[in-house]
Amino acid sequence: KMVGCPRMPRVAAAVLVLLSLASAEVVQPQTCPGGVCPGVVPIDAVRGGFATDYGPVVANVVGTFKAKFGEDPTMVGVAPGRVNLIGEHTDYNDGFVLPCAIDFHVAAAMTPAMDSDELTVCAVDLDAEVKISLREPMVLDKTNHWSNYVRGVIRILQEEKGLVIKGGKLAIGGNVPRGGGLSSSAALEVAVGTILNHANSLGLEPRELALIGQSAEHWVGVKCGIMDQFISALGTEGAALLIDCRDLSTKTVQVPAHAAVVIINSNVKHQLAGLDSEYNSRRSQCEEAAKHFGVVALRDITAQQLQTRGDELSPLTLRRARHVVTENERTIEALSALEKGDLKAMAKLMAASHVSMRDDFEISVPEIDALVEIVDSVLLGEGGVRMTGAGFGGSVVCLCPRDRVEEVRAKVAAEYPERANGVLASFFVCLPSAGARILPLK
Repeated sequence: KMVGCPRMPRVAAAVLVLLSLASAEVVQPQTCPGGVCPGVVPIDAVRGGFATDYGPVVANVVGTFKAKFGEDPTMVGVAPGRVNLIGEHTDYNDGFVLPCAIDFHVAAAMTPAMDSDELTVCAVDLDAEVKISLREPMVLDKTNHWSNYVRGVIRILQEEKGLVIKGGKLAIGGNVPRGGGLSSSAALEVAVGTILNHANSLGLEPRELALIGQSAEHWVGVKCGIMDQFISALGTEGAALLIDCRDLSTKTVQVPAHAAVVIINSNVKHQLAGLDSEYNSRRSQCEEAAKHFGVVALRDITAQQLQTRGDELSPLTLRRARHVVTENERTIEALSALEKGDLKAMAKLMAASHVSMRDDFEISVPEIDALVEIVDSVLLGEGGVRMTGAGFGGSVVCLCPRDRVEEVRAKVAAEYPERANGVLASFFVCLPSAGARILPLK
């Protein structure tokens, strides 16, 4: 069942509407390079909400919950989106990734009902509502696709983990742009998992919630790796996280204080769900290469082995494998570069990563390539830029000296529309954020 879900009137919609890509930009203080200054309220305090306060995303979800259900929620949680600094399409190959959570979030507000077998879910930003029966097997909803991420989490908790979920009322919403390669779906899954874990006293650890979110996404139709849900659940404020996607060990590394994390959304959208998607095709090609070499995953192949025996593969499969093998090497080198605060070394690694994604993995598009070239023409090796996310549109990520942020912004605004058939890019200056958490009630 689907009905309308009322929105709160006159609420900073430019920040809050999940579907609005171009309008989601948060204006940064103009006098502060990178949008962050000593003595100025951190920008994550006015975005998703963090450990000590609510941002407008949380305030909007809580307010809509009250307007819809006539009562305040009894609990609130948030989960962040993410940007991957380097290590693309390596996660499902048991490789290495280096993402950071960002201060754009999905919020979940809930009041559980001990005696109810039904969960009413309100999607604040989509003006939609569904009712989910908790005592019937979960099936995909072909009409309300957004609800499948919620259903998927419930399905894994109940049908695979054997846990019992209470009914109740749940409102979800956020400002992670959809289709921009910033993992809005993972943030949604982890936010739902976090609030249900808290509401039902399940005692699940963040790593378990990440794996549940990944399984939910597989059920929806995207065979993603673990990175997106893992960083959303386990992010560290001010830092990136090197993740070994085989054993899930991690190493935290600080993002240099003199660097801004800039995300530029091309506003060229991509659609990943569906078994015939290009994403899933790339995964199959990687599995084919690993099978040929008799290994579990491409993580187990060295660049030297690939060079020696590469002619045994088809040219297409060789290119796919070469990207993954070399990207793993670049990601390990990137950890060392960040530990040293060496943006010039990061710039070289990010440039090589983009070329590999463009030429070997073939997941870039002309608009993304244009953004990379425009940004690079400003930075000239002083900072790095590359495509980020699954590909076929989405965003680029830039590690940019803070005193060059406004120059990059101006250059993109002036030149990108001419190379993208009039499309405007969206520009975000981000802070590395903490992972999913339950917020104190006001």
